[in-house]
Amino acid sequence: MSNTTFATRKAVDFVIVGSGSAGGVLARELSQAGMDVVVLEQGPYLRAPDFHHDEFSVIFQNEMLSGVTKGDPQTFRRSENEQAQIQDQPPIAFYARMVGGSSAHFTGNYWRFRPVDFKEKSLLGGIEGTGFTDWPISYDDLEPYYTKVDWEVGVSGVPGPNEPPRSKPYPVPPLPVKSSGVLLEKGARKLGLNPQPAPMAILSQPYNGRPGCIHCGFCIGFGCEVNAKSSTLATMIPQAEASGHCEVRPDSTVIRLETNDKGLVNEVVYRDAEGNEQAQKAKMVIVAANGAETPRLLLLSESSRFPDGLANASGKVGKYLMFNGHSAAHGVFTEPLNEYKSVQVTRIVMDYYNSDPKRGFYGGGGIDARPLLQSYPIFYAMAGLPPDAPTWGAEYKQMLADYYLRNMLVTGNSTSLPVESNNVTLDPEQKDQWGRPSLRITYHDHPDDLNMMKFLQERSAAILDAAGAEKIWTPEVVPQNLGAHLLGTCRMGTDPDESVINPLHRAHDVPNLYICDGSSLVTSGRGQPTMTIQALAFRAADNLIKSARAGELTTA
Repeated sequence: MSNTTFATRKAVDFVIVGSGSAGGVLARELSQAGMDVVVLEQGPYLRAPDFHHDEFSVIFQNEMLSGVTKGDPQTFRRSENEQAQIQDQPPIAFYARMVGGSSAHFTGNYWRFRPVDFKEKSLLGGIEGTGFTDWPISYDDLEPYYTKVDWEVGVSGVPGPNEPPRSKPYPVPPLPVKSSGVLLEKGARKLGLNPQPAPMAILSQPYNGRPGCIHCGFCIGFGCEVNAKSSTLATMIPQAEASGHCEVRPDSTVIRLETNDKGLVNEVVYRDAEGNEQAQKAKMVIVAANGAETPRLLLLSESSRFPDGLANASGKVGKYLMFNGHSAAHGVFTEPLNEYKSVQVTRIVMDYYNSDPKRGFYGGGGIDARPLLQSYPIFYAMAGLPPDAPTWGAEYKQMLADYYLRNMLVTGNSTSLPVESNNVTLDPEQKDQWGRPSLRITYHDHPDDLNMMKFLQERSAAILDAAGAEKIWTPEVVPQNLGAHLLGTCRMGTDPDESVINPLHRAHDVPNLYICDGSSLVTSGRGQPTMTIQALAFRAADNLIKSARAGELTTA
C-alpha cells in the first residue's frame, strides 16, 4: 500500500469515484502516466488474508455488500405504477462494496463482445418499445483494449471455434476442466454444438507475480485469499499505489459532486468512515461507481444549473437499465461429480450467440456449466434440490447427501434490451442513514428477453439430457428481481439528446466530468460484461492521457 496522500483542499488531477473493474484500471493507467489521482471507495480496504470461507457471513449476511446491511437500503418495483418496496435479501442491485468492487467477488467469466454487439440495430432494425441502437464505436476500436485486459489483468483461456477476432493469444492456458465441463462437452457435441474452454479472469498458473488458482471452490460471491482471481484489488490497485501518484481512500461514500460558476465539477463531497463530511478538490472527475450508483450520484448532484441532476440535460441519466438475462437447468448424474471444487466454469457453448430471426424474437447468448450451489452447503440445502423433493426430515437429509456430489447446473447467459422505463431513480420516501434518498430500481424484462432466457434454458436441458443426466429440472423463467450486471444507465452516444457521454466517456453537459463503468454500455452483450467494461476503461484512460499531454483537457 502506498503512503501517498493528498490534501483535500488542493485540487488533484483526477478524483475517481469507485475502485472496481473500471475505476481500478483508470487509477492504474492515469497514476502511472504521472497524474495525481485520489480514488474514493465507499467500502473497506480488504486484502487477501482478510478473505475467508464463512458461507453464512458472506452469502446470508451480505458481508461484501456491506452498505445494504449498514443503513443504505434499496427499493424495487416492477413498474412506475407500483409503490417501491425495500429489497435487501438479496438487494436488487447486487454489487460488492470494497476496494476492487465487484471484481473482488465475481465469478471471473471474461467473454469479449463480438463485432455484432456494436452494430445490431443496423443489422436487425429497431425494436418497438426500446432504445435499441448502435454503439458509436466498433469492435475494431475496442479490440486492442480487450487484448490489453487479457495481458495486463491476467485471463486464462485458449481461442475457441466461436471467438471474435483477436490480435494476440491468451497470456496463460485455460484452467483444468471439471466434471461439469466434461459433461457439457459430451452433451453439446452430441447435439452438434461447439463447446470450448471458458476464458476466466482467474489464473491457471503463476503470472505477473501472482499465484495460480488453488481450486478451493469459493469463487462466486467470495474474495480470493491467494490473489489468483484477477480483480482490480489484486492487479490494478497495487500498481496504482506503487506509482506514488495514487491515494485510495476506503470507507469514503461520495454523496455529491459540486460544480463551479462555469459548470465544471470542482469538488467531490463524501462521508468518511466516521460519517463526517469531507470534500476533495479536483481538476477532473471520473465516476466509475457502477450502473446503479453512478446515476444515483448524478441525480443527487442537482443544482440551479443542473436542476434534473448533473450531466442530465438529455433526461437519460438512470434510463435503459439492463441486467442481462439468466436461466438455469439442473441435472443429477449417476456418478459423483465433486463440483464443489475449483472455479465455477471451465467450458462454454457459444453457438447461440447471434440473434436469429427464425426464433421469432430478439436475443442471443452463451451457455456454461457450473456448480453454483454445490460449493456452499447451506445454500444448497435451502435451494439445491428439485421442486418435488421433501423439505424436512430423514428423506430430505438423505436426498441432500445423495444429490450434493452428483448435481450440476447448466446456465444460459443472454441479452437484455434497453427499455427506458427500466431505470434507476431516487426513492422519494426511503432514505439512507445520512438522509440521502435511497436507490430505487424499476425493472421488468422485455418479452424478447424472457423468451431468450427460455430458449437457452431448453437448450441447456437438452445438453444435460444428451450428457446422460438421470434427472433434470428447470426453474420457471420469470421476470428478474436481482441484477448483478448493472448496465446502460449513462449510455454512450454522439447525440447529446439521446445519450449521457460521448464516445470518449466525457459527459455531454460537463466538460471535465467522465463516466466509465457498466452505465456506459449501449447494449448488454451476452451475459458477461466485465471484460468490456475494463476494455472501455483502458481505452478511456488512453485517450485521457493523450489529451492531457496535448493540453486538450478542460479542468476546473
